[in-house]
Amino acid sequence: MSVERSWLGVGAVGGWQVVASSTYYSVFAATAAITAEFQVSQYQIGILLAVMTLGYTLMLFPAGAIVDGYGDRVAMVLGLGLLATGALTIGFTPTYEVLLIAVFILGASYASAMPATNRAIAARAPKGRYNLAIGVKQVGVTMGSAIASVAVTNATRVGGTWRTAFFGIGTVAGVVAVGYLIGYRGIGGSGSMELPNIRGLRSNRTYVLLTIAGFFIGSGVFTTTGYLVPYLGDSGTSVQIAGFALATMQVSGSAGRIGVGELADRLPGSPEGGAFRVMLAQMGTAAALFIALPLAGVSVQFVLVAILGVSMLGVTGLYHGTLVRLVPDDETGAATAGGQTTLNLGGLVAPPAFGLVADAAGFRVSWRLLAVASLLSAVALWFAIRSARDI
Repeated sequence: MSVERSWLGVGAVGGWQVVASSTYYSVFAATAAITAEFQVSQYQIGILLAVMTLGYTLMLFPAGAIVDGYGDRVAMVLGLGLLATGALTIGFTPTYEVLLIAVFILGASYASAMPATNRAIAARAPKGRYNLAIGVKQVGVTMGSAIASVAVTNATRVGGTWRTAFFGIGTVAGVVAVGYLIGYRGIGGSGSMELPNIRGLRSNRTYVLLTIAGFFIGSGVFTTTGYLVPYLGDSGTSVQIAGFALATMQVSGSAGRIGVGELADRLPGSPEGGAFRVMLAQMGTAAALFIALPLAGVSVQFVLVAILGVSMLGVTGLYHGTLVRLVPDDETGAATAGGQTTLNLGGLVAPPAFGLVADAAGFRVSWRLLAVASLLSAVALWFAIRSARDI
């Protein structure tokens, strides 16, 4: 089934992404509240984030197979419905151990997001505006996270708690899932689920190098999102202001995804070449910011956080768009699943390590670990540029 290439279609996919991401990223915004209520350490918060990312990761290839087999609509409606259920469940969790189970389920439910929306954008992006369209869609991730940050960290101001925020976000996700079930027109698939062609993806050297970079990008994205609020709180900032800072980073990340997508489309050479060069610059900038962040005063930190959104969070739009452009159309689900898997593996490893180091040596040393990860991603991107044709 074909669909019209238009910005209206891109907007419909982006709107779904906003709701899905606000549900998933609510857990990141709730880390400070979870620490206080369940009396857990920063290392245990890292374990919590890793467990959620593990659920996400384990379901990526099955979700990619569903998208390639049956199209985007089935995966989007089912995924959002399960996210709504997961958010409501988290609101009722009585202990940290039960919370681990709930966030694992929530993570698994979010796995359909990237394979489904990347395929949907590939079919709907206006001609010559692919990188920008992917960036617009990826704004949904940062906008959703910003909404979650404000809702969760400010719930007490309207007489609620972090649990109340999860009830509200889960309810909205459920209503929107029904709306997309009724009104969203999807694109078809092959009609059957098949195991992804991992061997074919592994033989694509440029794709492999990009996914290696993705591991270190994921380390930075998941850890920064999960630990910014506790870090600023440890520095003496209130939870509400720290939540605002996280939302600011997400908003600047949204602007960055649109801006770098537009820039990559306008650079000379192939779309992939432009995307690679912009990503390389973004990760180099992120490395410098991670070193500077713990050395700056509070007011300067807010500026650095905003720039970090453009560089660290803003890179994922081009990352996902380039994954899809490096493979045939019938392998976009599998390619996205593979690329998101390496992002998530970074999210599995880095947050517990970051929290462990923060408990033992302080946050300043932890941020330096992310600086090293950013530099390693830049190295992988440089090799990817050299290996790609027409770049």
